[in-house]
Amino acid sequence: MGVGPGDPELLTVAAVRAIATATLVAYPVARPDAEGMAARIAAPWIRPHQRRLPLVFPMVSEAEPRRLAWHAAAAALAAAVAAGEAVVLLCEGDASLYASASYALLALAERHPACPVRVIPGITAVAAAAAAASGQGLPWPLALQQDALLIRPTPEAPDELEALLQRARREATVLALLKLGHRWSWVRPLLEAAGLLEAALFAQRVGWPDQLLAPAAAVPAEEQPYFSLLLIRQGWPQVLP
Repeated sequence: MGVGPGDPELLTVAAVRAIATATLVAYPVARPDAEGMAARIAAPWIRPHQRRLPLVFPMVSEAEPRRLAWHAAAAALAAAVAAGEAVVLLCEGDASLYASASYALLALAERHPACPVRVIPGITAVAAAAAAASGQGLPWPLALQQDALLIRPTPEAPDELEALLQRARREATVLALLKLGHRWSWVRPLLEAAGLLEAALFAQRVGWPDQLLAPAAAVPAEEQPYFSLLLIRQGWPQVLP
């Protein structure tokens, strides 16, 4: 289930209720000794008597270690459910959007189809960033009227981003670019050259105490944390207040 991007107050009522009735709380970690961001977000709602199950999802590029981790996680979850545990699997953001939990769900469906599953959606960093910006005097509706909205990882190369920006301009598409990180060092000057820097919104670690929301022009062209995103609007509908 999704626990939102960072603020414990952004868990849904359904998520809080599911945690309250769980006997086992599972959550992804990058390595065995790590705490896990999803567990940190949900920490105020987890009680001491509830057992915890960290599931290692290694942050590596090789396919086989990741595939083995997904299958191991699915096996552990299915075994716990079969033993009578009430299990919740926490997931940062939404469980269906670029989520580690999605792979565990696919592995469950493939290898343990009899295991009952309920997916509880969560607030995405994109939606939370737009809402928080609007509350800080930077009104940022994600989509209006006939706007399209494209959520995707930031392209790997400048020519890919240029082509994406051109297509988005033609098709009246608002862009939400995730996993900005180190790419910001070349994305910023590209947006500046295209005249898009002032209107773009930069968001970093949305929902956490060190959250940053700012016009992209205010953020220097240097490497940024992995959990950074960019909202780019190149035009507005004709009918506005």
